[in-house]
Amino acid sequence: MIGRLTGNLIEKLPPQITVDVNGIGYDVDVTMTTFYQLPVLGQKVTLFTHLVVREDAHLLYGFASRDERETFRQLIKVSGIGAKIALAILSGMTADELAIAVASEDIKRLSSVPGIGKKTAERLVLELRGKLATGGNLTVPGGLPFAATPDEKSDIVNALLALGYNEKETAAATKGLPAEVTVSEGVRLALKNLMKG
Repeated sequence: MIGRLTGNLIEKLPPQITVDVNGIGYDVDVTMTTFYQLPVLGQKVTLFTHLVVREDAHLLYGFASRDERETFRQLIKVSGIGAKIALAILSGMTADELAIAVASEDIKRLSSVPGIGKKTAERLVLELRGKLATGGNLTVPGGLPFAATPDEKSDIVNALLALGYNEKETAAATKGLPAEVTVSEGVRLALKNLMKG
């Protein structure tokens, strides 16, 4: 398995790029998220990769981060999702956005990606629930991920929203939390407040 490539970027034809590694040119399909982060031609680039071996081809997929590659690997395990559709999903939203959409069961957001219908979006939620982490690797009870931000109060709010609580419930649950509370403790206390109410 080719897990990582470092070399000079010699061609960019979305969604495929070519990376020259010691005189060997590797054709790599990348997500548009990764594509927009690439340097100019001739510059050095490092990609985390996933190799798919088929009877008629060896296909290499590249990602700007380990998280994005891991999300791709989880996506291709979902029945009916192949590498091309997984690439399209990660071109339509970041790995973090996908994790939040799955955790909050946002079928509308998932089905807004070209090629993803309502049934496929529902299957994604069902099969990926609890399996995706955000870039901050923050999780809440039940394994649901949420977006990481520098502001801990926002992190607590995001966690509750990802769990399915509405904005009114979330505001009430976080109202009396101490200013210095950590994210995990804040989520625990907020959930306790919600159970009382």
